[in-house]
Amino acid sequence: MKNRALVVCLLISFTQVSLAAKRYGETLCKEPDYKCVKVGRGQSLERLFPDAEQRDIVRRVNRMNTSPWPGMVIAVPKRLGEITIYDVSPFPRYIDTPDGEKTIYVSQKKLAWGAYDQQGELVWWGPVSPGKSGSCPDVPGGDCKTPTGSFRIIRKQGEECISTVFPKPDGGAPMPYCMHFFQGYALHGAPVVPGYADSHGCIRLFVEDARWLNEEFVDTQDTSHKGTIVIVEGS
Repeated sequence: MKNRALVVCLLISFTQVSLAAKRYGETLCKEPDYKCVKVGRGQSLERLFPDAEQRDIVRRVNRMNTSPWPGMVIAVPKRLGEITIYDVSPFPRYIDTPDGEKTIYVSQKKLAWGAYDQQGELVWWGPVSPGKSGSCPDVPGGDCKTPTGSFRIIRKQGEECISTVFPKPDGGAPMPYCMHFFQGYALHGAPVVPGYADSHGCIRLFVEDARWLNEEFVDTQDTSHKGTIVIVEGS
């Protein structure tokens, strides 16, 4: 019940803030490969895009897992029925990975993460919501910036992972499939990835993406592993 109430509070806060925030999808409206659509009353992503794969592409392009509201503008690839998720990736399909290791890249500017295998091939990618800009009175030091640089996954937990800090004063916010990479900062799943930077400093992912990374891709530091590399680029 406590977690359910917290999710409701997060959704209410998201709705209030989102009215003024610039969402990623809106920045694509002038791009030649996209068209922008205004959501009408009673329309949902399920109604607008009955095909599950196409709907997932739209969610990822707009960097959001939340339901649209009437009047919201969303970006839609013009060739939606002909493309795959890799065609709209903000990351190249192949790179030279550091020392031939699995690597997760996080771009705060593009609001996205990409996972590369040892051969440098992009395995999967998805949206993020990193630390919001401006002051955060409930954070020690007063800001919510996500740390940048090269890190390694220190530890991970499953679906039961929760914050020991937020909400104040006792913590308890759900952080399913958390993967800590620096001090208390983690990649983790979240019910609200709104299309803009909105966290207290952690990197929010779609819950299904966090689960895949946690269970299928990420290694933690132990006697046989160095911990998967995480490279966080600034905004």
